[in-house]
Amino acid sequence: MTPTTVPNTKETTASSRCTQKYAVGSPSSNASPLLSLIRFLTKVIQMIQLHTPKASRNQETGRLSFMVSVSPHAVRIRARGGRRAGTAPHAGGTFSLVPAPKKAVRRSLTVTSAALTALLVVSPAALAAPGPSASPSASPSATPPASMSTVGGARLGKPGTQVDLAGGAPVLPKDLTARSWIVADAESGDVLAAHNAHWRLAPASTLKMLFADTLLPKWPKTTKHKVVPSDLAGIGAGSSMVGVKEDETYTVHDLWLGVFLRSGNDAVHVLSAMNGGVENTVAEMNEHAEELQALDTHVVSPDGYDAPEQVSSAYDLTLFARSGLQKKDFREYASTVSTKFPGETKKDKKGKTSRKPFEIQNTNRLLAGDSDVEVYPGIAGVKNGYTTNAGYTFTGVAEQGGKVLLVTVMNPAKDEHNEVYKEAARLFDWGFQAAGKVKPVGELVPPKSAAQQSPQPGPNSSGEAGGTGKGAAGTKPVAGAPAANGAGGVGVAAGITAGVLVLLAGGAFLINRKWPLPDLVRRRTRP
Repeated sequence: MTPTTVPNTKETTASSRCTQKYAVGSPSSNASPLLSLIRFLTKVIQMIQLHTPKASRNQETGRLSFMVSVSPHAVRIRARGGRRAGTAPHAGGTFSLVPAPKKAVRRSLTVTSAALTALLVVSPAALAAPGPSASPSASPSATPPASMSTVGGARLGKPGTQVDLAGGAPVLPKDLTARSWIVADAESGDVLAAHNAHWRLAPASTLKMLFADTLLPKWPKTTKHKVVPSDLAGIGAGSSMVGVKEDETYTVHDLWLGVFLRSGNDAVHVLSAMNGGVENTVAEMNEHAEELQALDTHVVSPDGYDAPEQVSSAYDLTLFARSGLQKKDFREYASTVSTKFPGETKKDKKGKTSRKPFEIQNTNRLLAGDSDVEVYPGIAGVKNGYTTNAGYTFTGVAEQGGKVLLVTVMNPAKDEHNEVYKEAARLFDWGFQAAGKVKPVGELVPPKSAAQQSPQPGPNSSGEAGGTGKGAAGTKPVAGAPAANGAGGVGVAAGITAGVLVLLAGGAFLINRKWPLPDLVRRRTRP
C-alpha cells in the first residue's frame, strides 16, 4: 500500500494568529520622540527572535505558515478514556506551503524595519546567545543534578517541575512518572512546562532524529546503494532491524523509511557507511548538535544504541525534532504510519528471480495505535525509542485547534505497557488546554547560525548610521549619541530606511518569534 497524503481544507495563517501588534503612539509633550522610539524598539526586539536555520539544513524557503486541515476520509478515533468515539474527521496536523496574506506581508515589512533599527540601539549583549553548558560527555546521573544547563532560560536548569499557572490554567497531570519531560509550543518555541528538562540521560532511538536531521539533505531520495557486508558491521546485539540484506540494492528513500518506521539500526549503519562511516557520521552529528545549541548531547553511536557517555536531554531531543520538522522529507517519514519495504531477491524453481516487498508499520504508538493506546488526535510524528539504559523515550508533535505542540518524555518509572505514550498523551492534553493560560518557563533556542545572521551595523563616532557593519572599537551606539541639531533623529530615520532596503534586497527574515513547521504531511494508511 502506498501512503496517502491528507489535503488541506482550511487555512489559518500563523502570523496573523500569533504575532503581537504594538502601536508606537504619539510621544507625550514632555518625552523625547527618540527615547520613545527607543523604548518601543526595545520591546519589539525582546518580542522577536531570528529563527532562520542554515540553508543547507532545510529544503524550503519563503514565507511559510501553519495550516489547519481536516481529513476527507473518516477515521476511527477513540475517546480519551479509551472507548470508541465513532467515526469522525481526523484532527488537524497537516500544514501547507502558502504565501502570506498581503496584510501579514505589510506588517512583516513594518516590524522588520523596526527590528533592524533596534539592532542599532540595543546593546549587543542583549542579543547574545545562551552560553555553553558544562561538558556534555558525562555519563547519566542517578538523580537530577542540582544545577543543569540554562540554555533556554534559568528555570530550565533547575531540578523538578517548572510551570507558571495563571488563572484558569489546568493543573498538570498528577500521574507523571518520567524522569524528564517537556511541553513546548512548536511554533513560538515557548516552553509551557518542564521537568528536569536538561537532565542528561541515555536517549535510545530518539537520537535518530539528530541522525536524520544531519544526513537527510545529503542524497536525493532516488539515490541507490548496493549493501556490502561492511555496511552492516558493528550493529549492536538485540538492535531493532528493518530487514536490510547484504548484496541487495535499496534507494535512500527505502532506507529512511526503515529508520523512521522500524527504527532500523541496519538502515542507520548503511546510511552511515554511505556518509563515510560511523566515526565520520558521529562527528557530524555532534557538530550539528552544537550548531542547534543542543549542548546536553554527546553522540557515540548514530543509532542511539547504549554506549558509555552517550547522553542527551528532553530539551535537546525537542530541539532535534523542531529542527528536523523544517525538512519536508523528515516530516513525511516521521508521519508515515505504514508502507512497503523491499524484500529479499529470491529464485523460484524455474530460476526466475523476484523481489516481493513486505509491509512495515511505524512503532510510534500515538501515530499507529495499539491495544491500549489510541491514535492521538492531530499527531504527526516524531520518534520513539527503547534501550536497557534509556528505558522508553518519546518525542511527538501534534496539532489541535491551530496550536502545535512538541512533547518529549524520557524513561517513565511506572512499569506499564506503553506508559511512555500514555504520559505523553496526558501532557499533550494538558498543553492544548493550558496554551495561552500559562506563562512560559523558558524557550527553545534557535540555531547558532540564526543568531549570527542578525545584522550588526556599526555606527560611527558621530552617531550617524553608517560604518562598515563590524563596529569600530570605542564607538557608541545611536542611543548614546548626542542629538544636536536633530542629528540623532536623522540617524534613526536613516536606519529605518536602510532596514527596509536590506529586507527588500536580501529577502525576508523570520522575526516574529516563529520558526514555522511548513507543509507537515501526515501519511496515514487506513483499512
